[in-house]
Amino acid sequence: MGGLLPDMMVALPLLALLALLADAFAAPRGPGPAGARSAGGLAVLLMAALCGFGLLLTLTGAPFVAAAGVAILTGTLSLISNIKRRVLGEPLVFSDFALLGAVFQHPQFYLSALRLWQVVVLAGGLGGLGVTLVLLSNATLAPRLAGAGLMLGAGAALALALARLVRAGFAEVPDPEVDVARLGLVPCLLAHWRAWRASPDLPPCAAAPITGESRQLVVIVQCESFTDPVDLFGDPALALPGLERACALAWQAGRLAVSGFGAYTMRTEYGVLFGLPEERLGMRRFDPFLTAVREASWALPNRLDHGAWDRCFVHPHDMRFYGRDRIMPASGFGALVGEESFPPPAPGEGRYVTDAAMTDGILALAQDSTRAALIYAVTIENHGPWPAEQGEEAHLIAPYLRLLAHSDAMLTRLLDELPRLGRPVTLCFFGDHRPSIPGASEPGAERHTPYVLLRFAADGTPVAGSGEARDLAPAALHHAILDAIRLGEAEG
Repeated sequence: MGGLLPDMMVALPLLALLALLADAFAAPRGPGPAGARSAGGLAVLLMAALCGFGLLLTLTGAPFVAAAGVAILTGTLSLISNIKRRVLGEPLVFSDFALLGAVFQHPQFYLSALRLWQVVVLAGGLGGLGVTLVLLSNATLAPRLAGAGLMLGAGAALALALARLVRAGFAEVPDPEVDVARLGLVPCLLAHWRAWRASPDLPPCAAAPITGESRQLVVIVQCESFTDPVDLFGDPALALPGLERACALAWQAGRLAVSGFGAYTMRTEYGVLFGLPEERLGMRRFDPFLTAVREASWALPNRLDHGAWDRCFVHPHDMRFYGRDRIMPASGFGALVGEESFPPPAPGEGRYVTDAAMTDGILALAQDSTRAALIYAVTIENHGPWPAEQGEEAHLIAPYLRLLAHSDAMLTRLLDELPRLGRPVTLCFFGDHRPSIPGASEPGAERHTPYVLLRFAADGTPVAGSGEARDLAPAALHHAILDAIRLGEAEG
Protein backbone atom coordinates (compact mmCIF):
# COMPACT_ATOMS: atom_id res chain seq x y z
CA MET A 1 0.00 0.00 0.00
CA GLY A 2 2.92 2.31 0.72
CA GLY A 3 3.97 2.51 -2.94
CA LEU A 4 0.45 2.89 -4.31
CA LEU A 5 -0.15 6.49 -3.18
CA PRO A 6 3.04 7.92 -4.76
CA ASP A 7 2.35 6.00 -7.96
CA MET A 8 -1.21 7.32 -8.10
CA MET A 9 -0.05 10.90 -7.47
CA VAL A 10 2.08 10.64 -10.60
CA ALA A 11 -0.19 8.42 -12.70
CA LEU A 12 -3.35 10.55 -12.35
CA PRO A 13 -1.83 13.85 -13.61
CA LEU A 14 -0.12 11.86 -16.36
CA LEU A 15 -3.49 10.32 -17.24
CA ALA A 16 -5.12 13.75 -17.51
CA LEU A 17 -2.30 15.11 -19.70
CA LEU A 18 -2.29 12.11 -22.05
CA ALA A 19 -6.09 12.09 -22.36
CA LEU A 20 -6.10 15.80 -23.25
CA LEU A 21 -3.34 15.34 -25.84
CA ALA A 22 -5.07 12.33 -27.40
CA ASP A 23 -8.36 14.20 -27.59
CA ALA A 24 -6.67 17.29 -29.07
CA PHE A 25 -5.52 15.05 -31.95
CA ALA A 26 -9.16 14.47 -32.99
CA ALA A 27 -10.37 16.76 -35.78
CA PRO A 28 -11.92 19.25 -35.99
CA ARG A 29 -10.07 21.33 -33.43
CA GLY A 30 -11.92 23.12 -30.67
CA PRO A 31 -13.02 26.77 -30.98
CA GLY A 32 -11.04 27.92 -27.93
CA PRO A 33 -7.41 29.08 -27.72
CA ALA A 34 -5.01 26.43 -29.05
CA GLY A 35 -8.03 24.34 -30.09
CA ALA A 36 -9.40 23.99 -26.57
CA ARG A 37 -12.81 22.35 -26.05
CA SER A 38 -15.63 23.61 -23.85
CA ALA A 39 -15.49 23.23 -20.07
CA GLY A 40 -18.34 20.73 -20.16
CA GLY A 41 -16.56 18.64 -22.75
CA LEU A 42 -13.31 18.68 -20.77
CA ALA A 43 -15.16 17.57 -17.63
CA VAL A 44 -16.73 14.64 -19.44
CA LEU A 45 -13.39 13.68 -21.00
CA LEU A 46 -11.58 13.66 -17.66
CA MET A 47 -14.35 11.69 -15.93
CA ALA A 48 -14.39 9.18 -18.79
CA ALA A 49 -10.60 8.87 -18.66
CA LEU A 50 -10.71 8.35 -14.90
CA CYS A 51 -13.46 5.75 -15.27
CA GLY A 52 -11.38 3.90 -17.88
CA PHE A 53 -8.30 4.22 -15.69
CA GLY A 54 -10.20 2.69 -12.79
CA LEU A 55 -11.33 -0.23 -14.92
CA LEU A 56 -7.82 -0.97 -16.22
CA LEU A 57 -6.35 -0.54 -12.76
CA THR A 58 -8.86 -3.08 -11.45
CA LEU A 59 -7.80 -5.49 -14.18
CA THR A 60 -4.03 -4.95 -14.01
CA GLY A 61 -3.14 -3.54 -10.61
CA ALA A 62 -0.58 -1.28 -12.35
CA PRO A 63 -1.33 2.50 -12.29
CA PHE A 64 1.09 3.50 -15.07
CA VAL A 65 -0.09 0.67 -17.33
CA ALA A 66 -3.69 1.76 -16.75
CA ALA A 67 -2.87 5.38 -17.61
CA ALA A 68 -1.02 4.35 -20.77
CA GLY A 69 -3.88 2.05 -21.76
CA VAL A 70 -6.44 4.84 -21.54
CA ALA A 71 -4.18 7.15 -23.55
CA ILE A 72 -3.66 4.51 -26.27
CA LEU A 73 -7.38 3.79 -26.54
CA THR A 74 -8.25 7.50 -26.69
CA GLY A 75 -5.56 8.14 -29.29
CA THR A 76 -6.76 5.16 -31.34
CA LEU A 77 -10.29 6.53 -31.38
CA SER A 78 -8.95 9.90 -32.53
CA LEU A 79 -6.93 8.28 -35.33
CA ILE A 80 -9.90 6.21 -36.54
CA SER A 81 -12.16 9.27 -36.42
CA ASN A 82 -9.69 11.37 -38.42
CA ILE A 83 -9.39 8.65 -41.06
CA LYS A 84 -13.15 8.33 -41.30
CA ARG A 85 -13.57 12.10 -41.54
CA ARG A 86 -11.05 12.25 -44.39
CA VAL A 87 -12.71 9.41 -46.33
CA LEU A 88 -16.40 9.94 -45.51
CA GLY A 89 -16.58 13.57 -44.42
CA GLU A 90 -17.84 12.80 -40.91
CA PRO A 91 -16.10 12.11 -37.58
CA LEU A 92 -16.72 8.92 -35.67
CA VAL A 93 -20.29 8.72 -34.30
CA PHE A 94 -21.58 6.58 -31.44
CA SER A 95 -23.66 4.36 -33.74
CA ASP A 96 -20.49 3.26 -35.57
CA PHE A 97 -19.77 0.99 -32.61
CA ALA A 98 -22.87 -1.04 -33.49
CA LEU A 99 -21.01 -2.10 -36.64
CA LEU A 100 -18.04 -3.65 -34.81
CA GLY A 101 -19.40 -7.14 -35.47
CA ALA A 102 -19.71 -6.36 -39.17
CA VAL A 103 -16.03 -5.33 -39.26
CA PHE A 104 -15.11 -8.92 -38.45
CA GLN A 105 -17.83 -10.47 -40.63
CA HIS A 106 -17.04 -8.32 -43.68
CA PRO A 107 -13.62 -6.69 -43.13
CA GLN A 108 -13.27 -5.80 -46.83
CA PHE A 109 -15.86 -3.04 -46.37
CA TYR A 110 -13.68 -1.25 -43.81
CA LEU A 111 -10.01 -2.16 -44.15
CA SER A 112 -10.02 -1.15 -47.82
CA ALA A 113 -10.47 2.47 -46.69
CA LEU A 114 -7.21 2.39 -44.73
CA ARG A 115 -3.66 2.86 -45.90
CA LEU A 116 -1.12 0.19 -45.04
CA TRP A 117 0.65 2.28 -42.40
CA GLN A 118 -2.67 3.01 -40.72
CA VAL A 119 -3.52 -0.70 -40.53
CA VAL A 120 -0.05 -1.39 -39.10
CA VAL A 121 -0.35 1.41 -36.50
CA LEU A 122 -3.83 0.36 -35.39
CA ALA A 123 -3.09 -3.34 -35.26
CA GLY A 124 0.32 -2.81 -33.65
CA GLY A 125 -1.00 -0.34 -31.10
CA LEU A 126 -3.93 -2.46 -29.99
CA GLY A 127 -1.84 -5.63 -30.03
CA GLY A 128 0.91 -3.94 -28.05
CA LEU A 129 -1.64 -2.69 -25.53
CA GLY A 130 -2.94 -6.21 -25.00
CA VAL A 131 0.55 -7.64 -24.54
CA THR A 132 1.51 -4.82 -22.17
CA LEU A 133 -1.59 -5.32 -20.04
CA VAL A 134 -0.75 -9.01 -19.67
CA LEU A 135 3.00 -8.67 -19.04
CA LEU A 136 2.92 -5.71 -16.64
CA SER A 137 -0.11 -6.71 -14.59
CA ASN A 138 0.39 -7.81 -11.00
CA ALA A 139 -1.67 -9.66 -8.42
CA THR A 140 -1.57 -6.98 -5.71
CA LEU A 141 -5.02 -6.45 -4.23
CA ALA A 142 -4.75 -2.83 -3.00
CA PRO A 143 -4.49 -1.10 -6.41
CA ARG A 144 -7.32 -3.26 -7.73
CA LEU A 145 -9.59 -2.19 -4.90
CA ALA A 146 -8.57 1.42 -5.48
CA GLY A 147 -9.30 1.02 -9.17
CA ALA A 148 -12.77 -0.37 -8.48
CA GLY A 149 -13.52 2.57 -6.20
CA LEU A 150 -12.29 5.07 -8.78
CA MET A 151 -14.30 3.42 -11.52
CA LEU A 152 -17.53 3.58 -9.51
CA GLY A 153 -16.97 7.15 -8.35
CA ALA A 154 -15.90 8.44 -11.77
CA GLY A 155 -18.74 6.54 -13.43
CA ALA A 156 -21.28 8.29 -11.23
CA ALA A 157 -19.67 11.69 -11.90
CA LEU A 158 -19.60 10.92 -15.63
CA ALA A 159 -23.31 10.09 -15.65
CA LEU A 160 -24.08 13.42 -13.97
CA ALA A 161 -21.85 15.37 -16.39
CA LEU A 162 -23.48 13.70 -19.41
CA ALA A 163 -26.98 14.38 -18.08
CA ARG A 164 -26.05 18.03 -17.64
CA LEU A 165 -24.84 18.25 -21.24
CA VAL A 166 -28.03 16.68 -22.57
CA ARG A 167 -30.22 18.96 -20.45
CA ALA A 168 -28.32 21.94 -21.85
CA GLY A 169 -29.84 21.08 -25.24
CA PHE A 170 -26.62 20.59 -27.17
CA ALA A 171 -28.15 17.66 -29.05
CA GLU A 172 -31.32 19.31 -30.31
CA VAL A 173 -29.74 19.56 -33.77
CA PRO A 174 -27.01 16.90 -33.64
CA ASP A 175 -23.99 17.62 -35.81
CA PRO A 176 -20.84 15.50 -35.23
CA GLU A 177 -18.61 18.09 -36.88
CA VAL A 178 -19.80 20.90 -34.60
CA ASP A 179 -20.11 18.76 -31.47
CA VAL A 180 -16.67 17.15 -31.74
CA ALA A 181 -15.10 20.58 -32.18
CA ARG A 182 -16.89 21.96 -29.13
CA LEU A 183 -16.86 18.96 -26.79
CA GLY A 184 -14.10 16.68 -28.02
CA LEU A 185 -14.43 13.24 -29.60
CA VAL A 186 -14.99 11.03 -26.56
CA PRO A 187 -17.40 13.49 -24.87
CA CYS A 188 -19.32 13.83 -28.15
CA LEU A 189 -19.59 10.06 -28.55
CA LEU A 190 -20.80 9.60 -24.99
CA ALA A 191 -23.20 12.56 -25.00
CA HIS A 192 -24.74 11.57 -28.34
CA TRP A 193 -25.17 8.02 -27.07
CA ARG A 194 -26.77 9.29 -23.86
CA ALA A 195 -29.21 11.46 -25.82
CA TRP A 196 -29.97 8.58 -28.20
CA ARG A 197 -30.81 6.31 -25.27
CA ALA A 198 -33.27 8.93 -23.99
CA SER A 199 -34.98 9.55 -27.35
CA PRO A 200 -38.68 8.59 -27.35
CA ASP A 201 -40.28 6.27 -29.87
CA LEU A 202 -42.46 7.79 -32.56
CA PRO A 203 -46.21 7.16 -32.51
CA PRO A 204 -47.38 4.38 -34.86
CA CYS A 205 -48.63 5.21 -38.34
CA ALA A 206 -52.43 5.39 -38.40
CA ALA A 207 -52.95 5.66 -42.19
CA ALA A 208 -55.26 3.16 -43.85
CA PRO A 209 -53.47 0.53 -46.00
CA ILE A 210 -53.46 0.96 -49.75
CA THR A 211 -55.44 -1.64 -51.67
CA GLY A 212 -53.98 -3.60 -54.57
CA GLU A 213 -56.98 -4.02 -56.84
CA SER A 214 -55.13 -2.62 -59.86
CA ARG A 215 -52.53 -5.44 -59.82
CA GLN A 216 -49.92 -2.75 -60.27
CA LEU A 217 -46.22 -3.52 -60.04
CA VAL A 218 -43.91 -1.28 -58.01
CA VAL A 219 -40.16 -1.79 -58.44
CA ILE A 220 -37.73 0.27 -56.36
CA VAL A 221 -34.00 -0.08 -56.98
CA GLN A 222 -31.53 1.34 -54.49
CA CYS A 223 -28.33 1.34 -56.51
CA GLU A 224 -24.96 1.14 -54.77
CA SER A 225 -22.76 4.25 -55.19
CA PHE A 226 -24.81 5.34 -58.21
CA THR A 227 -24.55 8.96 -59.26
CA ASP A 228 -24.46 11.03 -62.42
CA PRO A 229 -20.81 11.09 -63.59
CA VAL A 230 -21.42 14.33 -65.47
CA ASP A 231 -22.45 15.95 -62.22
CA LEU A 232 -19.64 14.27 -60.27
CA PHE A 233 -16.72 14.82 -62.62
CA GLY A 234 -17.96 17.72 -64.77
CA ASP A 235 -17.45 15.94 -68.11
CA PRO A 236 -20.51 15.83 -70.47
CA ALA A 237 -18.88 12.96 -72.38
CA LEU A 238 -19.51 10.69 -69.39
CA ALA A 239 -23.30 10.93 -69.67
CA LEU A 240 -25.15 7.67 -68.96
CA PRO A 241 -27.63 6.83 -71.75
CA GLY A 242 -29.98 4.86 -69.49
CA LEU A 243 -30.17 7.65 -66.91
CA GLU A 244 -30.74 10.29 -69.60
CA ARG A 245 -33.54 8.24 -71.15
CA ALA A 246 -35.13 7.60 -67.76
CA CYS A 247 -35.09 11.32 -66.93
CA ALA A 248 -36.75 12.11 -70.26
CA LEU A 249 -39.55 9.58 -69.59
CA ALA A 250 -39.87 10.22 -65.86
CA TRP A 251 -43.06 11.10 -64.06
CA GLN A 252 -40.74 12.80 -61.59
CA ALA A 253 -36.94 13.09 -61.37
CA GLY A 254 -34.26 15.18 -59.76
CA ARG A 255 -31.53 15.15 -57.14
CA LEU A 256 -31.76 13.04 -53.98
CA ALA A 257 -30.31 14.88 -50.96
CA VAL A 258 -28.67 11.96 -49.16
CA SER A 259 -26.89 12.75 -45.90
CA GLY A 260 -24.04 10.23 -46.16
CA PHE A 261 -21.00 10.22 -48.40
CA GLY A 262 -19.25 7.03 -49.48
CA ALA A 263 -21.15 4.95 -46.90
CA TYR A 264 -24.19 4.88 -44.62
CA THR A 265 -26.44 3.11 -47.09
CA MET A 266 -28.93 2.51 -44.27
CA ARG A 267 -29.67 6.23 -43.86
CA THR A 268 -30.89 6.56 -47.44
CA GLU A 269 -32.57 3.15 -47.33
CA TYR A 270 -34.43 4.03 -44.14
CA GLY A 271 -35.59 7.37 -45.53
CA VAL A 272 -37.05 5.81 -48.69
CA LEU A 273 -38.58 2.82 -46.89
CA PHE A 274 -39.93 4.58 -43.78
CA GLY A 275 -40.56 8.13 -44.94
CA LEU A 276 -39.47 9.74 -41.67
CA PRO A 277 -37.21 12.77 -42.19
CA GLU A 278 -33.91 12.98 -40.32
CA GLU A 279 -35.07 16.14 -38.55
CA ARG A 280 -37.77 14.07 -36.86
CA LEU A 281 -35.40 11.27 -35.88
CA GLY A 282 -33.03 13.33 -33.74
CA MET A 283 -30.09 11.19 -32.61
CA ARG A 284 -31.55 8.19 -34.40
CA ARG A 285 -30.59 9.74 -37.72
CA PHE A 286 -27.00 8.45 -37.49
CA ASP A 287 -28.13 4.82 -37.78
CA PRO A 288 -31.92 4.65 -38.00
CA PHE A 289 -31.78 0.89 -38.50
CA LEU A 290 -30.87 0.48 -34.81
CA THR A 291 -34.44 1.41 -33.85
CA ALA A 292 -36.24 0.71 -37.15
CA VAL A 293 -38.21 -2.25 -35.80
CA ARG A 294 -39.95 0.11 -33.36
CA GLU A 295 -41.07 2.29 -36.30
CA ALA A 296 -42.10 -0.60 -38.55
CA SER A 297 -45.68 0.66 -38.99
CA TRP A 298 -44.28 3.53 -41.09
CA ALA A 299 -42.46 1.24 -43.53
CA LEU A 300 -43.66 1.18 -47.13
CA PRO A 301 -44.65 -2.52 -47.20
CA ASN A 302 -46.75 -2.03 -44.06
CA ARG A 303 -48.55 0.84 -45.79
CA LEU A 304 -49.93 -1.69 -48.28
CA ASP A 305 -52.78 -4.17 -47.81
CA HIS A 306 -50.96 -7.42 -46.99
CA GLY A 307 -53.89 -9.44 -48.27
CA ALA A 308 -53.60 -7.96 -51.76
CA TRP A 309 -49.88 -7.22 -52.24
CA ASP A 310 -46.81 -9.39 -52.69
CA ARG A 311 -43.93 -7.64 -50.92
CA CYS A 312 -40.38 -8.74 -51.63
CA PHE A 313 -37.03 -7.39 -50.44
CA VAL A 314 -34.04 -8.29 -52.63
CA HIS A 315 -30.40 -7.85 -51.64
CA PRO A 316 -27.61 -10.18 -52.82
CA HIS A 317 -25.61 -9.97 -49.61
CA ASP A 318 -25.66 -11.17 -46.01
CA MET A 319 -29.07 -10.11 -44.69
CA ARG A 320 -27.65 -9.89 -41.16
CA PHE A 321 -25.74 -6.79 -42.24
CA TYR A 322 -27.47 -3.77 -40.65
CA GLY A 323 -29.95 -6.26 -39.16
CA ARG A 324 -32.00 -6.50 -42.35
CA ASP A 325 -32.91 -10.11 -41.49
CA ARG A 326 -34.96 -8.68 -38.58
CA ILE A 327 -35.95 -5.28 -39.88
CA MET A 328 -37.38 -6.22 -43.27
CA PRO A 329 -39.86 -8.87 -42.08
CA ALA A 330 -41.01 -6.49 -39.33
CA SER A 331 -41.40 -3.78 -42.01
CA GLY A 332 -43.93 -5.91 -43.86
CA PHE A 333 -41.86 -7.72 -46.48
CA GLY A 334 -43.31 -11.18 -46.98
CA ALA A 335 -40.21 -12.55 -48.72
CA LEU A 336 -36.48 -11.87 -48.52
CA VAL A 337 -34.30 -12.81 -51.48
CA GLY A 338 -30.63 -12.91 -50.49
CA GLU A 339 -27.25 -13.78 -51.96
CA GLU A 340 -28.01 -17.51 -52.00
CA SER A 341 -30.57 -16.86 -54.77
CA PHE A 342 -28.01 -15.42 -57.20
CA PRO A 343 -25.09 -16.94 -59.07
CA PRO A 344 -21.73 -15.86 -57.67
CA PRO A 345 -19.74 -13.48 -59.88
CA ALA A 346 -17.68 -15.20 -62.53
CA PRO A 347 -13.91 -14.64 -62.78
CA GLY A 348 -13.32 -11.06 -63.87
CA GLU A 349 -16.78 -9.90 -62.73
CA GLY A 350 -15.62 -8.48 -59.44
CA ARG A 351 -16.29 -9.25 -55.79
CA TYR A 352 -20.08 -8.99 -55.61
CA VAL A 353 -23.22 -10.26 -57.34
CA THR A 354 -23.58 -8.35 -60.60
CA ASP A 355 -26.28 -5.86 -61.50
CA ALA A 356 -27.06 -8.00 -64.54
CA ALA A 357 -27.88 -10.96 -62.28
CA MET A 358 -29.94 -8.64 -60.09
CA THR A 359 -31.91 -7.48 -63.13
CA ASP A 360 -32.65 -11.09 -64.09
CA GLY A 361 -33.88 -11.75 -60.56
CA ILE A 362 -36.11 -8.66 -60.41
CA LEU A 363 -37.70 -9.42 -63.78
CA ALA A 364 -38.31 -13.05 -62.79
CA LEU A 365 -40.04 -11.95 -59.57
CA ALA A 366 -42.13 -9.44 -61.51
CA GLN A 367 -43.20 -12.01 -64.08
CA ASP A 368 -44.11 -14.59 -61.43
CA SER A 369 -46.31 -12.22 -59.44
CA THR A 370 -50.05 -12.52 -60.13
CA ARG A 371 -51.15 -9.87 -57.61
CA ALA A 372 -50.16 -6.31 -56.92
CA ALA A 373 -46.48 -6.45 -56.09
CA LEU A 374 -43.77 -4.36 -54.42
CA ILE A 375 -40.17 -5.33 -55.14
CA TYR A 376 -37.51 -3.36 -53.27
CA ALA A 377 -34.01 -4.23 -54.50
CA VAL A 378 -30.62 -3.13 -53.14
CA THR A 379 -27.65 -3.65 -55.45
CA ILE A 380 -24.03 -4.14 -54.43
CA GLU A 381 -21.86 -4.66 -57.56
CA ASN A 382 -20.67 -1.05 -57.54
CA HIS A 383 -19.42 -1.17 -53.95
CA GLY A 384 -15.83 0.05 -53.66
CA PRO A 385 -12.96 0.13 -53.48
CA TRP A 386 -12.16 1.04 -57.07
CA PRO A 387 -8.38 0.57 -57.38
CA ALA A 388 -6.63 2.46 -60.14
CA GLU A 389 -6.11 0.31 -63.21
CA GLN A 390 -2.64 -0.46 -64.50
CA GLY A 391 -1.55 0.41 -68.02
CA GLU A 392 -0.84 3.30 -70.27
CA GLU A 393 -4.41 4.57 -70.27
CA ALA A 394 -5.05 3.94 -66.60
CA HIS A 395 -7.26 6.48 -64.92
CA LEU A 396 -8.22 6.79 -61.29
CA ILE A 397 -11.96 6.78 -62.01
CA ALA A 398 -11.99 4.19 -64.81
CA PRO A 399 -12.94 1.20 -62.58
CA TYR A 400 -15.79 3.16 -61.04
CA LEU A 401 -17.10 4.28 -64.43
CA ARG A 402 -16.99 0.69 -65.68
CA LEU A 403 -19.20 -0.53 -62.84
CA LEU A 404 -21.40 2.55 -63.10
CA ALA A 405 -22.11 1.58 -66.71
CA HIS A 406 -23.32 -1.82 -65.46
CA SER A 407 -25.79 -0.07 -63.15
CA ASP A 408 -26.95 2.09 -66.04
CA ALA A 409 -27.44 -1.03 -68.17
CA MET A 410 -29.63 -2.39 -65.38
CA LEU A 411 -31.79 0.72 -65.51
CA THR A 412 -32.02 0.42 -69.30
CA ARG A 413 -33.22 -3.21 -69.15
CA LEU A 414 -35.83 -2.36 -66.54
CA LEU A 415 -37.07 0.51 -68.72
CA ASP A 416 -37.34 -1.85 -71.68
CA GLU A 417 -38.89 -4.92 -70.07
CA LEU A 418 -41.09 -3.85 -67.17
CA PRO A 419 -43.60 -1.93 -69.36
CA ARG A 420 -44.13 -5.10 -71.43
CA LEU A 421 -45.69 -7.03 -68.56
CA GLY A 422 -49.20 -5.82 -69.34
CA ARG A 423 -49.89 -4.14 -65.99
CA PRO A 424 -49.45 -0.68 -64.46
CA VAL A 425 -45.84 -0.18 -63.40
CA THR A 426 -44.09 2.26 -61.11
CA LEU A 427 -40.28 2.18 -61.30
CA CYS A 428 -38.05 4.14 -58.94
CA PHE A 429 -34.26 4.06 -59.34
CA PHE A 430 -31.84 6.04 -57.18
CA GLY A 431 -28.29 6.11 -55.83
CA ASP A 432 -27.72 5.47 -52.13
CA HIS A 433 -24.66 7.76 -51.88
CA ARG A 434 -21.73 9.07 -53.87
CA PRO A 435 -18.52 7.04 -54.10
CA SER A 436 -15.49 7.91 -51.97
CA ILE A 437 -12.53 7.78 -54.38
CA PRO A 438 -9.38 9.47 -53.02
CA GLY A 439 -8.18 12.12 -55.42
CA ALA A 440 -11.29 11.93 -57.58
CA SER A 441 -14.48 11.96 -55.48
CA GLU A 442 -13.98 13.26 -51.96
CA PRO A 443 -16.29 14.62 -49.24
CA GLY A 444 -17.66 18.08 -49.83
CA ALA A 445 -20.78 20.18 -49.66
CA GLU A 446 -22.39 18.39 -52.62
CA ARG A 447 -23.57 14.88 -51.76
CA HIS A 448 -26.70 14.42 -53.85
CA THR A 449 -27.36 11.49 -56.16
CA PRO A 450 -29.93 11.19 -58.96
CA TYR A 451 -33.35 9.61 -58.68
CA VAL A 452 -35.95 8.83 -61.32
CA LEU A 453 -39.58 7.89 -60.68
CA LEU A 454 -41.41 6.54 -63.72
CA ARG A 455 -45.00 5.38 -64.23
CA PHE A 456 -46.29 3.23 -67.06
CA ALA A 457 -49.89 2.45 -67.96
CA ALA A 458 -50.97 -1.16 -68.44
CA ASP A 459 -50.27 -0.88 -72.18
CA GLY A 460 -46.70 0.24 -71.53
CA THR A 461 -47.27 3.92 -72.27
CA PRO A 462 -45.22 6.25 -70.05
CA VAL A 463 -47.33 8.48 -67.80
CA ALA A 464 -46.09 12.03 -68.20
CA GLY A 465 -45.28 14.24 -65.25
CA SER A 466 -44.70 17.95 -64.95
CA GLY A 467 -41.32 17.76 -66.65
CA GLU A 468 -39.72 19.88 -63.95
CA ALA A 469 -36.85 18.51 -61.88
CA ARG A 470 -37.70 18.15 -58.20
CA ASP A 471 -35.01 17.77 -55.57
CA LEU A 472 -36.04 15.57 -52.65
CA ALA A 473 -34.71 14.10 -49.44
CA PRO A 474 -35.00 10.29 -49.18
CA ALA A 475 -38.02 10.58 -46.88
CA ALA A 476 -39.75 12.83 -49.39
CA LEU A 477 -39.07 10.27 -52.13
CA HIS A 478 -40.93 7.73 -49.97
CA HIS A 479 -44.01 9.95 -50.09
CA ALA A 480 -43.63 10.54 -53.83
CA ILE A 481 -43.65 6.76 -54.31
CA LEU A 482 -46.77 6.48 -52.14
CA ASP A 483 -48.43 9.17 -54.30
CA ALA A 484 -47.56 7.20 -57.43
CA ILE A 485 -48.98 4.00 -55.91
CA ARG A 486 -52.21 5.74 -54.93
CA LEU A 487 -52.56 7.15 -58.43
CA GLY A 488 -51.98 3.69 -59.85
CA GLU A 489 -54.82 2.35 -57.72
CA ALA A 490 -57.16 5.20 -58.64
CA GLU A 491 -56.43 4.90 -62.36
CA GLY A 492 -56.58 1.11 -62.25
